[in-house]
Amino acid sequence: MTELIAESFLPTKFGEFKILAFKCADGEHIALVKGEIGDRVNVRVHSKCLTGDTFCSMRCDCHEQLEASLKYISENGGVLIYLDQEGRGIGLANKIKAYALQDTGYDTVEANKKLGFENDHRDFKIAAEILHYLEIKKIRLLTNNPEKMKGLEDNGITVERIPLIIKPNKHNKKYLETKAKKMNHMIE
Repeated sequence: MTELIAESFLPTKFGEFKILAFKCADGEHIALVKGEIGDRVNVRVHSKCLTGDTFCSMRCDCHEQLEASLKYISENGGVLIYLDQEGRGIGLANKIKAYALQDTGYDTVEANKKLGFENDHRDFKIAAEILHYLEIKKIRLLTNNPEKMKGLEDNGITVERIPLIIKPNKHNKKYLETKAKKMNHMIE
């Protein structure tokens, strides 16, 4: 069961948002809300990436996706759900272990499997519960991930996709190729 535990005003470089903190069995998650909630809401479901979001790592596209989403939602209204599911749900220490394996030639999927994890260990039911709390049933989801769309749809959310394409750099090119080839991400 996901419950709202706190809310406040949050000024950012992208504009002013309402920030809501939710608690559920696996931890705490955040929703940033911009504007009025309408019939079909722009939404980004973003999983925590300390290395990308905070330290601006170039190994992934997380920081750029987060910034692009905040900018889009600030300009068009909507909700950004920030899930505390580091490293596709395997946790920070395991993500760093996966980085070390990637340094020896494994791709992101192979590294997770070598550590005993699935490609993606996240649970999008939590995001759907937050959307239901906000009385949102139809969304325009900023994503390239078909599993994220399916996870929300399986939990009662009608999903239309907005592509979220980030230009690769020399450090994340293989990572993005692996997401497209092995995880079916819709990266044009």
